[in-house]
Amino acid sequence: MPKIQPRSIDPGKYEKLLGHGISPLMSRLYAARNVDTPEEIQSRLTSLLPFDSMKGIRDMASELADGIEAGARFLIVADYDADGATACAVGVEGLRMLGAKVDYLVPNRAVHGYGLSPAIVEEAAQREPDALITVDNGISAIDGVNAANELGIPVYVTDHHLPGDTLPDAAGIVNPNQPGCPFPSKNLAGVGVMFYLLLALRSELRNRGTFDGQQEPDLRVLLDRVALGTVADVVKLDANNRVLVNQGLQRIRAGLASPGIKALMQVSGRRPEKASVFDLAFMLGPRLNAAGRLEDMRLGIDCLLASSIDKALPLAQQLHDINQSRKDIEADMKEQALALLEEIDCVGKHGIAIYHQEWHAGVVGILASRLKEKYHRPVIAFAPGDGGELKGSGRSIAALHLRDALDWIDRQHPGLILKFGGHAMAAGLSIKEENFPAFQEAFEQLASEWLSPADLEEIIETDGELDLAELSIDVVRSLDHAVWGQGFPAPLFQGDFRVLNQRVVGEKHLKLEVSMENRRMEAMLFFHHEMLPDRFAGTYTTMLNEFNGQIAIQLKLHHWESLS
Repeated sequence: MPKIQPRSIDPGKYEKLLGHGISPLMSRLYAARNVDTPEEIQSRLTSLLPFDSMKGIRDMASELADGIEAGARFLIVADYDADGATACAVGVEGLRMLGAKVDYLVPNRAVHGYGLSPAIVEEAAQREPDALITVDNGISAIDGVNAANELGIPVYVTDHHLPGDTLPDAAGIVNPNQPGCPFPSKNLAGVGVMFYLLLALRSELRNRGTFDGQQEPDLRVLLDRVALGTVADVVKLDANNRVLVNQGLQRIRAGLASPGIKALMQVSGRRPEKASVFDLAFMLGPRLNAAGRLEDMRLGIDCLLASSIDKALPLAQQLHDINQSRKDIEADMKEQALALLEEIDCVGKHGIAIYHQEWHAGVVGILASRLKEKYHRPVIAFAPGDGGELKGSGRSIAALHLRDALDWIDRQHPGLILKFGGHAMAAGLSIKEENFPAFQEAFEQLASEWLSPADLEEIIETDGELDLAELSIDVVRSLDHAVWGQGFPAPLFQGDFRVLNQRVVGEKHLKLEVSMENRRMEAMLFFHHEMLPDRFAGTYTTMLNEFNGQIAIQLKLHHWESLS
């Protein structure tokens, strides 16, 4: 049973925020997230960290500027997830705005594997580029960069993933997580790194007089896609990332989004003027990701680069349809996984490694995420790859850094893992099929040593009880428009409820009328069709329900426990 506990609030930070004129509710929410100055919640572009401190960015900008002036042909090598797709679109459009000749190439998950592999370099060479630029990959592409070097093609790496012990022999590397990089924020997504490189390149070209007598390219037009990639990649939304996301959302709400983003909003049934982090994370992101998981991410990148809504809409509709197929596959895989877990017996298990020969490599990451949420254990799900290999995707809990865990297994069991990479909360790897039992054992051994019983107890942190006097349509709207996400969680409140009436709607959701502190409220419990007890304690978020021109506050229930 999950443990519900309110977040701790630093009284000093709370009083400091109040002193700056921030409302008691927002001061409480921000103080609970370690914010104590208004500057940390500013959304102005002037609040962005300057690019100068990012290691290698000035040199890379200078060399790219040389290439632009010489008419060089650049080829971007992307990744096949939403971050890679948005980073590619931002790179292609931004470089073209700055005068570059640039095209892109994205690996096919099934054919080329991940990142700048020798196979994708071989295909890239057929286009005769003067240089390759990686986005959202490359920091671990030792063999791929060597293959390009042998062909005389310099590689410029832009990435955000954690590096291994050895860096690739690239012409340049921009990655805030590379050794010796003093850039204060280590949480940029791949698309954020690419955006920063474009800022540095524009500055370099400005210093060279490239824009004398003409208007400089306005890179703000790229921020809707920067916001999408940042949210979809589930990187920590520190103050710097919150600026990027907020700026992108403001452009979408103002009707200034790119045709591709507008089309994705339309097929998702969302209203651009009300765009929120929820839309990026759960509506646009999955539709874009589906292309790389099941088909070819070129479809997603072409949608993001479309020059008109007429060109973008058919592509967005295809992405929508692919996402529906992804949901069907995921549902089948989840049923199989739960059946397998019954056989494995998770009682006493600290980590879950699971494999089925009929699973799809593009969807195992989502499956791992679902199982992690259900069991509150680190999970790695595997699907068949090529040549007798298994492709695994993992999701972890806060107490276990997944990439570090894989690195430890790799050191303790040389040769067991063929390759791996990732972050604290998510990682990917490949192993030989015959080595799955050995990996399963090694993963459980590590998890049992690294995780305590307390680590495996799920804790639901809330923002305590909400003073209903503070609850208004304007307050709910302001909460919706704020930037919440990984590392900066959305407000979650708790309270005691009395059920006045309840009924199932849409065959799978529970709609309720409840009383909380003698105030009647509408509430929804999604994907739950069993009746709740007359009295219960629950956690909830707030949302607005618009129907027939009327706007009402509605509670979205999450976790509940009977008080009967």
